[in-house]
Amino acid sequence: MLNTWRWFGPKDKITLDMLVQIGVQGIVTSLYDIPAGEVWSVERISELKSLIESQGLKWSVVESLPVSEAIKYAGAERDRLIDNYIQSLENLGKCGIRTVCYNFMPVIDWVRTDLKRPMPDGTSALYFDYSRLAYFDIRVLGRKDAARDYPDYVLAKLPGLDRTMTAEDIHSLVDTIIVKTQGFICGNISEGDAAPLEHFRSLLSLYDGVTKDDLRANLVYFLKAIMPVCGSYGIDMCIHPDDPPMPVFGLPRIVCNAEDIRYILDSVDNPHNGLTFCAGSLSAGAHNDVEAMAREFASRSRFVHLRTCALLPDGDFVEAPHVDGRVNLVELLRIFRRQDPSLPMRVDHGRDMLSDSVSGYNPGYGFYGRMFALAQVEGMMCAVESLDGDENVKII
Repeated sequence: MLNTWRWFGPKDKITLDMLVQIGVQGIVTSLYDIPAGEVWSVERISELKSLIESQGLKWSVVESLPVSEAIKYAGAERDRLIDNYIQSLENLGKCGIRTVCYNFMPVIDWVRTDLKRPMPDGTSALYFDYSRLAYFDIRVLGRKDAARDYPDYVLAKLPGLDRTMTAEDIHSLVDTIIVKTQGFICGNISEGDAAPLEHFRSLLSLYDGVTKDDLRANLVYFLKAIMPVCGSYGIDMCIHPDDPPMPVFGLPRIVCNAEDIRYILDSVDNPHNGLTFCAGSLSAGAHNDVEAMAREFASRSRFVHLRTCALLPDGDFVEAPHVDGRVNLVELLRIFRRQDPSLPMRVDHGRDMLSDSVSGYNPGYGFYGRMFALAQVEGMMCAVESLDGDENVKII
């Protein structure tokens, strides 16, 4: 499979020449400075593409061309924004870029409650503490009727948190959940926002009354509108699963399990309507059999994120090392390689190690942790390539 790497553009502290040295072949990136809803020009796309190619690399995947919130909740400006999206896709097609990863998560992208959870080996990992998410939602955000969305065993932990959470802890929770993990991903809330909670509440209010069925219908409307331009230029759209794969903050989430993915692929049964198979996001849900899902959806997967989570008691989870966790990544590599050995793959959410924690990298996107994960995955790929075809050998 094609080794790719998520790179955050010319301002990324991880440079393209560093990536060449560690064996990266393709770049996964975006025009991060262009706000969602604005057209990506041929000039801007070509400029970044030329920079990447000057290092002997390829711009393999756009991650992402953001979908504006008004498209997701069907605002009055939806059709204008879809027209802009179509123009951006056309411009990408003219520049020879054929794979676009995107998500349809309302307001907020991936959610964690701790960005640097210390691990026994001295590394740190992204961590999701269900009770702390509930504390933020109920006690800090103050969302109406939020307590109804949490099981009793989680609610039972809140009095203990009331006694121990300090003002600094609360500030850190706000910063982690709605600032540091969102600004560089979807841009809804960014560093320096004077009132992030108020801004977040206003964004949530845009989805008042929007149900799962509504959000599904809005996605189908969007996909049907863009499929003609995708067909003209051979562009594959690859929806990313929800992370974690469950509703959060009262918002509907529609890419959480196999049934959700079937609905999306069947509702717009076009080969350019595909999936980003993110093993990490899917593995954060105990309800998902990730290997079975890989077998079922390999033919419609156009991009693969290789990582895995370890599930902990009471709904908590932690990003696991790439050779550990609940998903056998070797088996996933075997499945996807059999489907298409040229499929782009990137390691994801590596643990912080060595100087990652003090280098100012985006959360989950350190250099050494991802480099180590890439080396592990390359070893897995060598094993798969050597032994695949021998049905008597099971690689574990």
